[in-house]
This record gives sequence, structure tokens and C-alpha cells, in this order.
Amino acid sequence: MTEGRTIVYPKMQIYSLFDYDMVIQHMSKFSPLLNEGLIRLVFCALRDEMMTDLTTGHSIKIDGLGVFSLSLGFDTSKASEEKIAQQQEWDDDANPKLKYRHVCIKGINFRPDPELLKEMNNVVELENAGTEIVPPSKSQYSREERLAKAKEIIDKQGFMTLSNYAAATGLSMSGASKDLRQLVADGDSGIVAWGDRTHKIWVKSKSK
Repeated sequence: MTEGRTIVYPKMQIYSLFDYDMVIQHMSKFSPLLNEGLIRLVFCALRDEMMTDLTTGHSIKIDGLGVFSLSLGFDTSKASEEKIAQQQEWDDDANPKLKYRHVCIKGINFRPDPELLKEMNNVVELENAGTEIVPPSKSQYSREERLAKAKEIIDKQGFMTLSNYAAATGLSMSGASKDLRQLVADGDSGIVAWGDRTHKIWVKSKSK
């Protein structure tokens, strides 16, 4: 805009790539009812459904996740250009490239559910990494020590919030949320979750 102002855009720092197998393993830890084989079957079924529905002119909405739709474009591959050139030799029309241009699928658009974005913002605390790459913060406490701190908080006030746990363990909000999911998934931790989203709290299980 020639106004001399520097425009700054935030960008997420990516530290690693979770591949398909790792995602399956993580999901299977959140619930004893979801074994890895079942999760793989669900993903395969969803992939097949997307191939069928999206390619026949439909979009797909998954509540809590978002909407998927196809993105189209012109095929610019060498094979397509050779076909256009061949058709041009057979046709004397004024604009043969437009007539014979092949349309293909360029990508899949994804528009996230607003509730998903809202929930993610509630559990994450983004920090400026500055000019250097800063690795995700790790707690100085072991798993047993973090569990003990969680139980101490619950004993003191009857329940524990995500902010309580993050402050006690030194984890970020997103790290604390992930850690608590793993503790809840472990039936021996003695901690269960109640409520949902911003109203979620953690208490001791009755069996413990």
C-alpha cells in the first residue's frame, strides 16, 4: 500500500509430522472401545464415502469437524497438452484449447466447523516463538509427579480445571489438555473428566 508499514502474518511452527500409523495409535489410547483395527476400518469407510460423494457433485458435512468439497481446475500435465495439440490439428475452430481443455480435480477444500475452532482456541495457548525455533514446553515433573499434583488439587478444591493443571505442571494449555486425555484414558490413574469444552473439569473416580 506504499504506506511504509510492515504487515505481519502469524504462522504455526510445525515441529513434526504425525503419520497415519501414529494418529491411529493416539486415537486408540483415548478409549478402550476403539482398537486400532476398528479405527482403520472407519477411516477406510470415510475415504471411500468421500470418493463416491465428492466426485458426484456433493459436499460432505461432519458435525464437529467441518465441510469437505472438491476444488476443480484445468489439467496442465504434458499428456493433456499433447491431447489438446492433437485435437487442434483436427479442428479449425478459433479457440480449440478452451474447447478441449480437460477439467480435473485439483484438491479438496475443507471448511472447519466454527465450534471446532472455538474449542481448539479454548484449549490452546499460542506463544510467539520469536526469530528462533522454540520446542514445545515440557514439564519438569514425571508422569507420577503430575498425577500426584492433579490429585492434590482435586483433594483441595473438589475438582480440577485445565488451567489448574497447566499451572501446577508447567505445561502449556494444549500440552496439559493432551496429558489429561492420556491420564483419563488410563483406567489406573483414578481421574475422570466431567462436562464438555470450556465447562470440562476433572475429578477422582468413585472406584478410587
